[in-house]
Amino acid sequence: MPLEIERKFLVQDDSFKKESFSHSHIVQGYICSNEERTVRIRICDERAFITIKGPTPEGGLHCYEFETEILLDEGIQLMKLCEPGVIDKVRWLVKSGKHKFEVDEFFGDNEGLVMAEVELSTDNEEVEIPSFIGKEVTGDPRYFNSYLRIHPHRTW
Repeated sequence: MPLEIERKFLVQDDSFKKESFSHSHIVQGYICSNEERTVRIRICDERAFITIKGPTPEGGLHCYEFETEILLDEGIQLMKLCEPGVIDKVRWLVKSGKHKFEVDEFFGDNEGLVMAEVELSTDNEEVEIPSFIGKEVTGDPRYFNSYLRIHPHRTW
């Protein structure tokens, strides 16, 4: 069973942009988003993906995740079936030690929010934390993209 293990952090400055080796524009919507599962459609530059995620247990460190690439035209059509609201962001990739941090700079209703996440192989894996990283928010459901779609950061 595919298992995603990740830690999530707030970002305290924009120095990650200078350290980034790549970035892409992402728009994502949700066909289904509840506590038991999410079904997400993501368009990342000129590629599309469908992702199914299971519930996030207490602590929020890991969850079941299945993702597969679909045709861009399929992704565009499936976005029309999504629940109201989208997540619009630019994802910056930054290497730190043996890990890659994905830094999401949000736009639209979540403009001003910048978060970073790092995927791990095990729950207790050591991570070299970059200097731009701030408070850890792993497991805080307010920072799940599915939550931000309904309760935008600008309304907090």
